[in-house]
Amino acid sequence: MEHTFMHNTISTTSPRHSRRAALGSAAALLAGTALALGAPLAAQAHVSASATSTAAGSYTVVTFAVPHGCEGSPTQVVTIDLPESIVSVTPTVNPLWSVETAMVELDEPVESAHGVDPITERVGQVVYTSTTGGLADGLRDTFGLSLQLPAGEAGDVIEFPVTQTCTEGSVVWEGEDVPSVTLTAAVGDAHGDSATDEHANDDPADESTEAASASASADVFARVLGVLGVVVGIIGVILAVLARRSAAASNATKA
Repeated sequence: MEHTFMHNTISTTSPRHSRRAALGSAAALLAGTALALGAPLAAQAHVSASATSTAAGSYTVVTFAVPHGCEGSPTQVVTIDLPESIVSVTPTVNPLWSVETAMVELDEPVESAHGVDPITERVGQVVYTSTTGGLADGLRDTFGLSLQLPAGEAGDVIEFPVTQTCTEGSVVWEGEDVPSVTLTAAVGDAHGDSATDEHANDDPADESTEAASASASADVFARVLGVLGVVVGIIGVILAVLARRSAAASNATKA
């Protein structure tokens, strides 16, 4: 009788323990999957910059992506600061935003690329202001600037601090979070090489659209990977629970 009691005790409590262990494993797996999904999305939560060309001295379109508001508040103004190494900028028109440029006097005039009068001032800021009541939190928009990158060395980082002004509050993207372009080695003549001179062959608006599409594709890809990770994790949990139940039922039958 004592042996039978002990045997029944083990056979009735083992499945319960297995279920608890399975549920604990499921919770841990789902938590880990949620973190894996959140990581790529969080990495893309700040204002970012992408360029159609990163070759030193080349003409390019730098596209700034704004993916969210200020803690839920709609974005009203996006101010992009230009470094001193960039003199001339052509902003791309966004039909949902007005655009203005703020000029800054140069310490010393620079020679014009077209052989006309020396340049005495540069574009210091480009300011986009919403004309539709603001960019709601959770929605994304892009702003493209056509410009010539400085003739630096490969690896030089060109920073574009951005101020995101919202209905309530503002965020300054600078320091570790500053949108930037890292220069690569110069390729040919910036004015004559078809691979680097965007003014020669391409429409800046088209290039800005392509860059925005590429950035959007990266966002979607990250989300798809995250969702697939969640699905695989759930399937794994279900299979583990079924396997444990099957083993418990088999042990009970043998008993």
